[in-house]
Amino acid sequence: MSLYSIVVPVYNSEHTLEELYTRLKTVFEDTVHQDFELILVDDSSKDNSFAIMEQLHQRDPRVKAIQLAKNFGQHPALLCGFSYVKGDFVITMDDDLQHPPEEIPKLIQVMDQRDDVDVIIAKYANRHHNFIRKMGTRLSVYATSKMLHKDPSLEITSFRLMRRFIMDAIVQNTIHLPQIGNLLVQTSNRIINVEVQHDARKFGHSGYTFRRLVKDLIYDITTNSSFPLIVVRDIGVVSFVVSICLAIYYLFRYFAFGVSVEGFTTTVLLILAYNGLILLGIGILGEYLMHVLDEAKKMPHFVVRRAETEDNRTDENKEDKAKETA
Repeated sequence: MSLYSIVVPVYNSEHTLEELYTRLKTVFEDTVHQDFELILVDDSSKDNSFAIMEQLHQRDPRVKAIQLAKNFGQHPALLCGFSYVKGDFVITMDDDLQHPPEEIPKLIQVMDQRDDVDVIIAKYANRHHNFIRKMGTRLSVYATSKMLHKDPSLEITSFRLMRRFIMDAIVQNTIHLPQIGNLLVQTSNRIINVEVQHDARKFGHSGYTFRRLVKDLIYDITTNSSFPLIVVRDIGVVSFVVSICLAIYYLFRYFAFGVSVEGFTTTVLLILAYNGLILLGIGILGEYLMHVLDEAKKMPHFVVRRAETEDNRTDENKEDKAKETA
């Protein structure tokens, strides 16, 4: 019998955690008939999410409750949850019930039938996202397929089932701001989509605003591709060639017809345009340099403030350190 580890990053989800646990418990006990553990990682919520997580842990030791010291983000929270995983397979899903637990058996069934598959990513049959989120997702999928040379038809979502060795490989990364979907694509090419239902959000609203989506897209591009630098370089080359051609043309006009170059407004506009391009190039270089600086800092992906787990990992770490000191 296999053990499935379900890792869920939690942020301000006090109204959904109880239902999420109950539905997962029902699915694994009544439908899948496999052992499971639920690892809830509180990403410094502002509500009573962690208190509810502790109650679930006291009621069922299969539930692990971890609280981060600050808001690190969804992906670092997942990495934190991965460090507590004991299962043979790992499932990641959101805390807002838009990923129906009842769809998990579909993923498990395909994984059991396909030995050649390492990761199964849920593909939503009917996305219950707003227009901005949908457009941002499509743009991100297109950009990722170009940057990472992946199949453009492969959709990357946060509802996934992966084999344990894939998760172990991801945990070893030292990237400053890891993106789990990108790491999966870079780790294995044995990834497929399985279509599942996508429910509407019952409480609250998504934290992925337009500004957040644009920021994530820029980060993905500047950390996984040199495309912006290539574009600025090509603009510079084309501009240089055009300037040489214009210089030859105006010299010919001057010596052949005695016509001088006129147009003060045109000159000013060209100066402003090319100065803008130069500043853009400097800004892009600065973005890359900031990523290099962030990587050099080697800051931790997450900091655990409290952990209510079956094996009390926090205490074990203290004992190990004490033995090493001795």
